[in-house]
Amino acid sequence: MSVQKRIVEALLKPEAYDEDPGRIELVQTHISFVFLTRSFVYKMKKAVDFGFLDFTTLKKRRFFCEKELELNRRLCGDMYIEVVPINRSKAIKIKGEGETVEYAVKMKRMPQEKMLTKLLEQHKVDDRLIDEIARIIAEFHSKAETNKRISEFGSLAIIETNWKENFDQTREFVGKTISTEDFQLIRERIEDFMKRNVSLFEKRIADGRVRDCHGDIHSGNIFVADRIYIFDAIEFNERFRYSDIAADVAFLAMDLDFKGQSDLSNFLVERYVEYSGDQELTKLLPFYKCYRAHVRGKVTSFKLKDPSVGNEEKRTGMTEAKAYYKLAATYGKILQSIQKA
Repeated sequence: MSVQKRIVEALLKPEAYDEDPGRIELVQTHISFVFLTRSFVYKMKKAVDFGFLDFTTLKKRRFFCEKELELNRRLCGDMYIEVVPINRSKAIKIKGEGETVEYAVKMKRMPQEKMLTKLLEQHKVDDRLIDEIARIIAEFHSKAETNKRISEFGSLAIIETNWKENFDQTREFVGKTISTEDFQLIRERIEDFMKRNVSLFEKRIADGRVRDCHGDIHSGNIFVADRIYIFDAIEFNERFRYSDIAADVAFLAMDLDFKGQSDLSNFLVERYVEYSGDQELTKLLPFYKCYRAHVRGKVTSFKLKDPSVGNEEKRTGMTEAKAYYKLAATYGKILQSIQKA
């Protein structure tokens, strides 16, 4: 990690860039260092292993940088520019001389105020914009790759594995961010829905509805600038990206519900069904919305254990995680009322 620390310190200085970067800002996630310059964004992967992702070697980080570039060009080609080497000789420099010590994905910088999350907060999102997003996603799904191997990720065996992992990782938060009652309710409703709908999941595979999706479509990953950019597709784990297209749609629909925009959420689904012709999707929507809300509750709960997260952020995280789990329980109750498809 000490090598990466030196690289991070170097990239906070203008001389590390092959253009005038202007003011340099560093934003960190649990898996990335993101450097924001005047015109560009440089995203460098942390040398971490979380089980579901492994960036521990330079070779792996280069591979996943290239994978990120390839996958994200599907929905926002001109935003993702190239993978750049970071070199070290006398100094550490992007596309410099000497040994390559790291890689980064170079992207065009978008205005933060054009993020869909911000636009929702300012009540600047209307049906016309949601209609266009639904059209883009439907078109993307129609072209997304599918084959025998990808289809297996829509099987109940894999879906059950995903849910088991979810429940196992949530247990430590029972009584903290999720009540015992809601935890049991969600688990019972999900298990019951899967048992009653074996043929529906099989039909989705047979109909080619399991594809190489985006995996992370929510309002924080959409820019509405000169055009609509749906960015930051999951590159690090196929199990999170290969899925029923309903799971992709459900994430954004759940996100809109969570933000108190259920009208927009319902309209998104309605328009997506119209563009895609996938009438069956609505039968699976509460199931996948429940999954997405549950995952968000779990991931937000992880902040409570993170020593680098401050008390204020932990308090906000606690409130947010509770709200996500409550929403997941609401979807669980809806599942109960759905008859066998």
